[in-house]
Amino acid sequence: MAGFTRAPRGRGGHGGPLASVAVDATPVTPAPAATAAERRVQLGRLRDAARSCVRCPQLVASRTTVVFGAGNPDADILLVGESPGRGEDRQGLPLLGASGRLVSDLLAEVGLRREDVYVTTVLKCRPPSNRDPLAEELANCRSHLTGQVELVRPKVVCTLGSFATKLLREDPAGIRAVRGRPEVRTIGTRAVRLLPVLHPDAVLYQESLAELLRADLALLPGLVASPAPPQPDPPRGEPAPTDADARRGRPGDATAPGAPAADPADPAD
Repeated sequence: MAGFTRAPRGRGGHGGPLASVAVDATPVTPAPAATAAERRVQLGRLRDAARSCVRCPQLVASRTTVVFGAGNPDADILLVGESPGRGEDRQGLPLLGASGRLVSDLLAEVGLRREDVYVTTVLKCRPPSNRDPLAEELANCRSHLTGQVELVRPKVVCTLGSFATKLLREDPAGIRAVRGRPEVRTIGTRAVRLLPVLHPDAVLYQESLAELLRADLALLPGLVASPAPPQPDPPRGEPAPTDADARRGRPGDATAPGAPAADPADPAD
């Protein structure tokens, strides 16, 4: 990716080529869920499965905790970063520190609150010494991310940096070539509008990139307001998922009377 300044590995998010990444072609797909309440339960089960995952020996040895994801489990927007850094690994939450504050501030500029989105990463464990994710690790963790997309059912998936972008686009094109260009992609069983943006760590390292990230995140409200892309046909024998239960005001929603106060998918570490 010539011409793109690489951030220090504190959590760079725009590393080298990933043309050799083996994408998991048969991710573990959660059982169909018709209501928001059922999807929350399944998201909690997926979180528990991720927390007990031992597929990557180096990550198991280096992690303090599994950083599954956090935020609104019915969000229209799902942010996907690279992998947890030191602070995230300690606290069990994604996108903290200066990078998290930058993203929160830029979202606020366009009327979006951090608590209204769902945030996760392609790897759920911190790599040793914050090194780049390995291709095998990305493939191993793919099913967790796919399950999150299928259960949160966002309209928009916003990928932060090259690792998330290349993995979910299934294309080796670098982030500078595709940033700010929304496209419809199918992730697992869900069709979404995918918006690649620069990783906030890149902006912190090279401040001249700030306006690019600001302009790209400013596209989010318009993408959410756009009609959701048509969904793929469900597997035979399964009902087509609807989005009516995935939006505000139905039983099981966080704003509905009697809904549980705590999000079972939020880490409790």
